[in-house]
Amino acid sequence: MINFNGVIQESDLQLSVSNRSFLYGDGVFETLKIVNNRILFFEDHYFRLMASMRIIRMQIPMSFTLEYLEAEILKLAAINNVKDSARVRLTVFRNEGGLYLPTDNSVSFIIQATAIEQSKYQFAKQTFEVDLYKDFVIPKQLLSTLKTANKITHVTASIFAQENQLDGTLLINEDKNVIEAANGNVFMLMGNKLITPPITEGCLNGIMRKQVLALAKQLDSIEVTEAPISPFNLQKADELFVTNVIMGIQPITKYRKKEFRFMLSVQLLGKLNALIEA
Repeated sequence: MINFNGVIQESDLQLSVSNRSFLYGDGVFETLKIVNNRILFFEDHYFRLMASMRIIRMQIPMSFTLEYLEAEILKLAAINNVKDSARVRLTVFRNEGGLYLPTDNSVSFIIQATAIEQSKYQFAKQTFEVDLYKDFVIPKQLLSTLKTANKITHVTASIFAQENQLDGTLLINEDKNVIEAANGNVFMLMGNKLITPPITEGCLNGIMRKQVLALAKQLDSIEVTEAPISPFNLQKADELFVTNVIMGIQPITKYRKKEFRFMLSVQLLGKLNALIEA
């Protein structure tokens, strides 16, 4: 079952061929995680969604309060019997009509909720090999920081990874700096300095990125900074890892010929789980 504009419907709902998200990528979305009937970091997700809708000039309905959307998500999770541990996608798209210029800015939403095995964060894979994806670059602009319905670079990067027997890829911007992974934000540890690209580099304004930055700043032994990451520094790094809301933290264990330890990843993962339990 899915939730379409507040109405529970069968999962095989057929959208119109005039749907603007399908035709033009005219939509934004949030990927959320439910644990024990609670949406993790929902306030952060909500305010990012509202900011994204304003940036792309969508009309925000008066009903789109934090309480309303939270209730609609949890309602679907309960009906689908996945409220203990679930992956949720909330997609908001402009209603059909017009060509590039829409006839109006009103919106609709779809909520999907599927069960996931583990509610507690743990490493999804014990080995995780990546390489650079250089076919296309991410522009350094505000739109790149949003979760829009147009993620074709991330799609082709993921196909590239599969074709080359990799677990993931690292994306670059027009300055050839590493900005993120195809499936989340990227962090690099060099000595005692933990570095992640600033939003101005074009990386996703990730919700888990925010949590990990805050947790890392609690560690006396680590200096946390937001700075560009050159590909030349990857093989000099002591540790690399990827973050997103569903998996939490995933250490990168190999980049080309360099293999990495993941002591900081283990430490941060423990603090992340403690934060959720609290």
